[in-house]
Parts: sequence; structure tokens; C-alpha cells
Amino acid sequence: MGGSYDFEGTEPSVHDDAHVSSEATLVGDVTVAADASVWPGVVLRGDVAPVRIGEQSHVGDNAVLHGVTVGDQVMVGHGAVLNDAEVADGTLVGFNATVSTDVTVGQRCIVASGTVVPDEYEIPPESFARGVPARVTPLEETDVDATETFDAYSSGEYTDLAARHGDLFE
Repeated sequence: MGGSYDFEGTEPSVHDDAHVSSEATLVGDVTVAADASVWPGVVLRGDVAPVRIGEQSHVGDNAVLHGVTVGDQVMVGHGAVLNDAEVADGTLVGFNATVSTDVTVGQRCIVASGTVVPDEYEIPPESFARGVPARVTPLEETDVDATETFDAYSSGEYTDLAARHGDLFE
């Protein structure tokens, strides 16, 4: 069972317009902004460093974020693990991806499902990262239709889906 827990006098803060599942666990210095969603099984641990989830960002089922800043309109896929990292606005982090310590992911990037981004790596804006360890290619040099991909995972659709769930987010 999830919940919201104080750590050394600091409690999680969730905007009134955010959707956080009762099956998620938030610990310490965690902030969830407006129109964001945090789904069942997610762990947001703000004990050694803050966790920030930006506006209209969505953290999928069973993801674990520890000391992470997520910008606005970011999609974090099911089962992803992010540790002491920063993910800029408009980025998609795929299912079961691992974003390791001191990694920076630029704006409008795609981190493919299952990718492992090694410690202290910097992914430039508008890049496609894939593989173990991650290989990075500018989106414009791939056959990935970034606009189609971002539209398919539109954070607006997830905001609506979260609002339709009722009891899951009460």
C-alpha cells in the first residue's frame, strides 16, 4: 500500500490539480505540479535529494525516482528507474529505462524502452537514446517521427485518463 511520508520534517507536496494514486509512495522532499499524474506502484523518494515532477508530466506504473527533477510535459514509462538525474521538458523516457546518477536528459528527447544511460552522461536536446549502454543520435538523423511519437504519448491524454479513474487517485 502506498502513501505520503514525512522525512526529517519535510512532507511531500502535491498540487490540488495533480493526480497521485493511493498506491504510489511519496517520501520527504517531493513536489508534484498541476495536471501531473503519478500512477500505482510508483516510488518518489526525496530523502537524499528533492524529487520534482513538473506540470502535465506523468510517471507510469512501478517507476522509481530518487532525487530526480522532471520538467514539464515529460512522460516516464512503466518500470523506469531514474536516480539523481534531470529530465528536461517534453521528453519521453520509455518502459523499463534506467537513467543513472548525474545524468542530464535534454528537452524533447526520446529514451527508448530498456535503455540504460550510464552515470554522468549528458543527452543533448532533441536526441534519441537507445541500447545498453545508451547510444545517442540526434532525432533529425533517425527514422523516428518525433512529432508523431510525442503526439502519441500526449501528456494531455494522460491528464484526462487520470481524471477519469476516480477512486484510483483519491
